[in-house]
Amino acid sequence: MSEAGLDGMPTSDSTITGYELQKVYEANKTGSQPVVFIHGLWLLPSSWDRWAAVFEQAGFTALTPGWPDDPDTVAEANANPEVMARKTIGQVADHFQEIVEALDKRPAIIGHSFGGLLAQILAGRGLASVTVAIDPAPFRGVLPLPISSLKSAWPVLGNPANRNRAVPLTFEQFRFGFANAVSENEAHELYNTFAVPASGAPLFQAAVANLNPWTEDKVDTENPDRGPLLLISGEKDNTVPWAITNASYKLQERNPGITEIIEMPNRGHALTIDNGWKEVADTALAFVRRFVSASDAAQKATA
Repeated sequence: MSEAGLDGMPTSDSTITGYELQKVYEANKTGSQPVVFIHGLWLLPSSWDRWAAVFEQAGFTALTPGWPDDPDTVAEANANPEVMARKTIGQVADHFQEIVEALDKRPAIIGHSFGGLLAQILAGRGLASVTVAIDPAPFRGVLPLPISSLKSAWPVLGNPANRNRAVPLTFEQFRFGFANAVSENEAHELYNTFAVPASGAPLFQAAVANLNPWTEDKVDTENPDRGPLLLISGEKDNTVPWAITNASYKLQERNPGITEIIEMPNRGHALTIDNGWKEVADTALAFVRRFVSASDAAQKATA
């Protein structure tokens, strides 16, 4: 394990919580192939709970770590939004790297939105056995900037002071950015169940990534140890439209590893949490299974 877990407790400079460290320990003890899920802005790790159950049932061991200082519940996050502020892409990527490096096996990594960006960053560092990036936020070199993306990000980017704040979405903003492809009733249900304030910093970093050669919003797309990568795009996604995901794919396909892209029809940015989440989860699971086997991993560990 990494330094974070040598004595069973995180070191003083570690961002891993005791709960996350315990989950890493339990994952290592099973000997099964781990899968790490990374959420994006305006969501919490609980948004992956149903996904984790699907992968656990398939024989994998699922981990759903939070971003640094993530509250445990949506209610806590909405009551104390300031704890989520000032989290940058680099800080969050390093946090997840610490978790991944504490695992005995190189995990599959699945991320949504900014979590999809983080999944690609970690894969570019050679830390993933296989990666699935769902409606991933753009990185340096991704040039398309659709109007709908600007509108989705404007609740944050419209005020420069938001860089150092945690910014909530109104229902109308959530409806446009996440839940445009579902009914009004379901949109309200998703908003009440999942929506939390989000750090403004990553959006400002993404907005200027192509102007800043030192940006943290960058991916090593050429690392031969990146491993297989699947990018999933929701056809009706306003926040990360096909143009952005496809531009990411065009950069990633230069990698010697397998790179694939798929578009999910009639799906918006909420495709990981809305009524059609299982179809997306099954698509991701099928891709992961092509390259890592949960049962083989466990058998090798106990042999």
